[in-house]
Amino acid sequence: MTPDRLREILRRAASKRILVIGDLMLDEFVWGKVGRISPEAPVPVVEVTGESFYPGGAANVARNLREFVDRTSVIGMIGTDHGGQQLRSLLREGHIETADVIEDAGFRTIVKTRIIARQQQVVRVDRERIASPAATQITQVIERVRAQLPEIDAIIFEDYGKGFLGVELVQQISELAAAAGLIVAADPNPRHALAWKNMTAVKPNRSEAFLAAGMAWSDPVEPAEKDEALLEVGRVLLEKWDTKYLLVTLGEQGMMLFERDAEWHHIPTKARQVFDVSGAGDTAIALFTLALSCGTTAREAAELANEASAVVVAKLGTATVTPEELFASFEQFA
Repeated sequence: MTPDRLREILRRAASKRILVIGDLMLDEFVWGKVGRISPEAPVPVVEVTGESFYPGGAANVARNLREFVDRTSVIGMIGTDHGGQQLRSLLREGHIETADVIEDAGFRTIVKTRIIARQQQVVRVDRERIASPAATQITQVIERVRAQLPEIDAIIFEDYGKGFLGVELVQQISELAAAAGLIVAADPNPRHALAWKNMTAVKPNRSEAFLAAGMAWSDPVEPAEKDEALLEVGRVLLEKWDTKYLLVTLGEQGMMLFERDAEWHHIPTKARQVFDVSGAGDTAIALFTLALSCGTTAREAAELANEASAVVVAKLGTATVTPEELFASFEQFA
């Protein structure tokens, strides 16, 4: 992709508004150093030097979008607890609209705590309770989305399998969005079976794709173009989900794009250091959907998503990529 083409796409992106619906989380990072092993058990003792908090899950998708667009909003569920208030505050500080976020006193805000020492994750602690919205809350969300349809360009469903996205909610909103001619994308969780109909694009990673296709896992093949099992998974999922585009992220192998009316296309990753893969999938679905809403081809959108994800994994923490970093990356690895 040429610099001029990238500028054109990002110029269009600024005016887009994308709604993200899904499981909201608070990501906590505890930073420290290891100087000794505990006398109580054969585990490292981490001396804490600092803490950082970021919007996670569907909120991180919106955070990635906000780097490129003037307006973005999220819909999900948080509790009235400290974690929920902290997450809402972080989103507001990031100029992400939260007016339609459901606050439920009986819900425990999902918090994922990662303890990092020497640039490596020592352990992750999850505080969560799987819970689905009540029927009245589902109706409320659908009506709020219906009212926003004339103002938005795309919808992203971000499913971490924590219960917010259910059959009725996804089906009704996707039907409304498709009828309005919007781009609709999904980042699925195969352990949470949803039909994912009316989607423009669906983006699983390799292991999620094999699970969703009901096929036995097989190790990646080099080069990816020769991975017959992966190519069959792509064919199966295109038919199963009846989606226009299927983007399978492959980690160090890049991404594989499957299209309904075209041959598959492999986008290799660029060689660079990997520090932390936290949130890389969020970056991928955000940039892929944003690019499609700007009128790019699916291959251009996949190239942007691949480049942005490569930038993010070179950072520690739940990170995002800026337009300036994206330009620099394209120029460096051109």
